[in-house]
Amino acid sequence: MLTLELLRTFGADVDEGMARCMNNESFYLRLVGKAAADEGYERLRDALEAGDLVAAFEQAHALKGVLGNLSLTPLFELVSALTEQLRAREERPDYPETAALILAKRDELRALCE
Repeated sequence: MLTLELLRTFGADVDEGMARCMNNESFYLRLVGKAAADEGYERLRDALEAGDLVAAFEQAHALKGVLGNLSLTPLFELVSALTEQLRAREERPDYPETAALILAKRDELRALCE
């Protein structure tokens, strides 16, 4: 079961995320669960694999907003860096590895939510 302490161990800035959710713990935890289950991670991976940098940017940017609002720092930092690379439309051979890192960190968060 997801708890604030587990999220702190994950590296989330729980106090900041809770403040954005009016310090409503159940609301915050519910939103974190939804963020962990978001299908945007797979859409991001698929767009990167297809070389569609525009679609990848849109997915990364959307995820960045959600992760930032919830202060899920470990995921936010990975997605934020990728978003800026995609904003510049940089062609990079390491996009599949970056997507794998993001999905692995998302999987860690999903495991906490179970």
